[in-house]
Amino acid sequence: MLELVARRLHLPPAAALMIGGIVLALTPGVPAIKIDPEMVMLIFLPPLLMSGAYFTVWYDFKKHFAEIASLALGAVIFTTLTVGSVFHLLLPGLPWAVGFALGAIVSPPDAVAAGAVLERLHLPSRISALLEGESLVNDASGLVLLRVAVAATLTGTFSISEALGSFSWVAIGGVLVGLIVGWSGVWVIRRLRDSELIITATLLLAASSYIGAERLDSSGVLSTVTTGLILGFHQHETFSASTRVRAQAFWKAMVFLLESLVFILVGLSLRGVLDRISGVGQGIGDLIIPVSAVVFTVILARFVWLLGTGALKRVLLFRRFRSGEPSSIKTTTIMSWAGMRGVVTLTGALSLPEQMPGRDIVLIAAFAVIIVTVLVQGTTLGPLATLLKLASPDEEQQLRDNEASAWRRVAEAQYRAIQKRSQKEDGSEMHPRLLDQYRHRAQVAAQYEADRDMHEGIKVDHFRTVLEALQAGRAEILRMHRAGEIHDRVLQDLEHELDLQEIAAENRL
Repeated sequence: MLELVARRLHLPPAAALMIGGIVLALTPGVPAIKIDPEMVMLIFLPPLLMSGAYFTVWYDFKKHFAEIASLALGAVIFTTLTVGSVFHLLLPGLPWAVGFALGAIVSPPDAVAAGAVLERLHLPSRISALLEGESLVNDASGLVLLRVAVAATLTGTFSISEALGSFSWVAIGGVLVGLIVGWSGVWVIRRLRDSELIITATLLLAASSYIGAERLDSSGVLSTVTTGLILGFHQHETFSASTRVRAQAFWKAMVFLLESLVFILVGLSLRGVLDRISGVGQGIGDLIIPVSAVVFTVILARFVWLLGTGALKRVLLFRRFRSGEPSSIKTTTIMSWAGMRGVVTLTGALSLPEQMPGRDIVLIAAFAVIIVTVLVQGTTLGPLATLLKLASPDEEQQLRDNEASAWRRVAEAQYRAIQKRSQKEDGSEMHPRLLDQYRHRAQVAAQYEADRDMHEGIKVDHFRTVLEALQAGRAEILRMHRAGEIHDRVLQDLEHELDLQEIAAENRL
């Protein structure tokens, strides 16, 4: 229902779902929801991170890795320090470490929030790769900083060497666990033949990778992402065609369900946040300035970091680490505005120890950051991208040209394979019609690559005609079934075959 409302109002689903949760939270008679942070992280993060990593564009992730690392590590640390300093300046009665704990909680943009919003935007591939890659790995640095800040608050001591050692182990340990689970998963999946078992194995591998890393006090986030990248990279040779089709359908449904529940859950948590406002010993008016300052600082710090690193890259000419064109002010603006926060920020705030000073204020500020970044930034990101005219027709043209070239090579490889088996021992042709069919495909693919614009209309008309023929076949199958002329199993088998043909034709339009 909320998804339909979002589409009708042209809102990101995340915003509509959160609003729905907030409405439920404010509805009299609805029981308060008590959130267990560890349980929420365990249920939601592994499958969502696995899906994001599994379907990531590996080429873009590798190409832009240096910039992704800059955002996932540098931007998180910079935002943590900036937010912590502003928070302490406005509330000097609280320890510095409390401000830095808040900064660590709100510093990493959330993979769930980013994926839910970016999915429907047509941004240039470089921007999408940076935002999606950053959201997959930045939680690790934020959670490490949070752990250090909480320990400093409760013990009153801080050690740089211990902090660096903790961060190193969290990062390296998480990647190592992910590599072990990922490669083990590939080894197991190659020996499975049942699609349902393979899909279930990918889900279990996500949970195993996350839990295993967390048990070793390393990053479950990095571990799960590493496992997902390995499985996604090897899916093309380890999964059968039917398994890949079913896995994509399964993960899309899983992600839709979990993302919906996450944002409804975030909205429902408003009840607990409002209850805490009365317990902080300050009026709402006294909280407006520090909370608003935190929200503003979170947004501004990201913009400053992106602007500063972009300028530094141009001035120092770090050509070795440059990928694509340098970030323009338009790119910097859209990437800054895309820093939505979500469930990781909420669970991070809820995980703070009860005895930690300023805990309620930190929770209120963290929730305010989530509300503003999802409801304000998330709903205006699409119009902002349109206003800045970030669409890249040249990039789309390159992708289409690349696809045309790929199809030509595929058709030629298929023709050569059939040609090898087309001759009998006596010299006669074994599969003359099949050979003619694939020879024609190779010729058409070569013509399309040579002059794509001229043949585009012919291609579209061809596949629309194919779709009409498939619809006619489907209607005949249903007529025969209703007339009692074919069995239900025959209906299901034939319809499945037509479904696959229809999907293939629609993908070519």
